[in-house]
Parts: sequence; C-alpha cells; structure tokens
Amino acid sequence: MTLSQSGALRFESVTYAYEGAKTPAISNVSFSVDSGELVVLVGPSGCGKSTLLRLVAGLIDPRQGKLLINHKNVVGQLPQQRKVGWVPQSYGLFDHLTVAENISFGLRMQGLPKAKRKSQVQSLLALCQIQALAARSVRDLSGGQRQRVAIARALAVQPDVLLLDEPLAALDPQLRSTLRAGLVSLIRKSGATTLFVTHDQAEALAIADRIVVLQDGCLEQYGTPETLWNRPANSFVAQFLSNAAVVQARRVGRGVVEIVPGLMANVDLNCTSSDRVQVALRASDVIISLAEPSSAIRAMVLASEYTGGQYLIQGQIPDGPQVSFFSPQSINRGTTVPIQIQPDAQVAVVGSSES
Repeated sequence: MTLSQSGALRFESVTYAYEGAKTPAISNVSFSVDSGELVVLVGPSGCGKSTLLRLVAGLIDPRQGKLLINHKNVVGQLPQQRKVGWVPQSYGLFDHLTVAENISFGLRMQGLPKAKRKSQVQSLLALCQIQALAARSVRDLSGGQRQRVAIARALAVQPDVLLLDEPLAALDPQLRSTLRAGLVSLIRKSGATTLFVTHDQAEALAIADRIVVLQDGCLEQYGTPETLWNRPANSFVAQFLSNAAVVQARRVGRGVVEIVPGLMANVDLNCTSSDRVQVALRASDVIISLAEPSSAIRAMVLASEYTGGQYLIQGQIPDGPQVSFFSPQSINRGTTVPIQIQPDAQVAVVGSSES
C-alpha cells in the first residue's frame, strides 16, 4: 500500500505493546488519512481500534514507528500539546457544568479571552443545533443531545484530528440509526479529519470515506467501502464485512468461474491471471433456481432464520461449500432446494486488492 504524503494524519510502521503483553496490540500499522476525511476503524473486539485512537490522542506512545499530524511527528508530545478532539464512548461530559460551560472548557484551558470564548461557543452551539440548550445542565439532556454537546466540546479547540470511540454504541438500534445521520452531517459540516471507531460493519460501510479493517493488531485492508466490498484483500475481510462464504472456484471462461460442477458465477477477473480463485459468496448472490430439478444444483437446508419479510437460509451443497440465500418462506431443515447464482450478480474475487 502506497502512503499518501499529504495526509493530515499518518501512521508509519507503528507498533505498540501493552506492558506485560505477549503480543503487540498494534503491529507495524501504516496508513494515511487525508484532510477532512472520515475514516472508520473496524475489527473484532481487542483488535486494536481503541489503541489507535489512544496513540493519536497521546495517551500512549508507539514502541516503534512514527505518527504524523500535519507532517509533524508527534511521538513524545503530551496530549495537551496535540490539537486533537476526543469523544469517548461515555461522552465524558462534566455533569456539574452547563452545556455552554462544557463546550468552553477546553478554550478556557487554552487561556482564550472570555469574549472570544463566548463567540466560539455560540458558533458551535449553532453548528450543532443546540442553541436552546446552552444554559441547561448536561444531566437533563437526552442521549442524542449529550452526543452533540460532546462533539461541540471536541470541536471547540479546532482540532487537527477528531477521534470518536464508538459514539453510538450505548444507544438502542432505532435511536442509533436516527442519530447517525445527524452525527455524520455534523462531522462533514465541521470539515474535521476524523477517526471513527465502530463495531458495526454496516455502519462503517454506510458512513466512511475509507475503512481500516484490523485483526489482532494488524491492518488487513484499507480502502473505500466499495473496494473492500467488491475486492476484499483476504478471506477475513470478506467474512467479517459481509458474512460471505469464501469458496474455491475454477476459471471456465472470460469473467466466469465454476464453484462446483454446474454452478457458475460472473466475476471480475481483470485482477488475477490464476485459473483457481477464491470468491466471496454472499446471501444476495444466491437464489432459489427455477431450473428443472434434473439439471439444478441442490442445497440441503441446515437452518432457516426469519429476518423480517424474508428468511435467511443456510444450505449445504453436497461435496461443496455451505451457502446462504434468502427465501420468502421458511424451509424445513433437511429439505433440498435447487439454487443458482444470480444471473446479474458479479461475485467478489478474494485477494484481488492491495491491502
């Protein structure tokens, strides 16, 4: 992966291990975030997402490598010496202060004159659409209102980098979906260069300019949501982002592979010259076939799960892979059904993108 030299934030071969740990929490990680970009960090629990945020914030320093903010290596700088805005999962608001006082806290620590503080706070209240809450105690706010106050406080110091550590994790699913759009809109309006941690793959795909996929402290792939979806670097990325079944296939024609004899799929093979490839089969790629039973590939149903309006079926192809597909009706376990690949689907080739 070629690093952009103009990034507002750059990790260069960064490694970090917690005291007493046998393996590093972050291992030789390199990537660059452009000015104003929203980059989302995803991966299983313990993969190093929050550790990367702590490194940027200056709460810990790398054992090896460089961390550059606006072309300056900040390794060794104290947190207060870095222009970084931090929004923890709990929002970290001061309950004994009003909304306006919370927002102005960092400005007061910087020694900004009172008149300038007041002007900046008013601008942030307007940006975050919380002017009416200025005099209220943060104890009296809803989850969404607290979130906006936390963002306003982080933006008050005019940070070079904004860090968000699972800011929506504590919310119920319906409220989470509602607030996400407003949060992303607010980040875009602010123009902040942002690192956003989430455990929700769908959320990452929906909001990110680019996504960092981590596993065991290592960077598995970095790219746009479209790149990671259509050209996953390896089987972990394909399975983690979309619950895909990663299966072996054989090239049988131009842009066509055979998964098992008689089960064909369209793929983009411009990225590989190999006759044997791995493909990521997703539930949306597989359909129940209308072909004559004698010529159809059949899968035995292992499980049927209602997902609202349709059923997600897990099936086993004899002497072949397990696959998932959707059905308008529940299908009993042990039933065999004819399946095929969607004629207009282009199935993702695994390992076809630079990580």
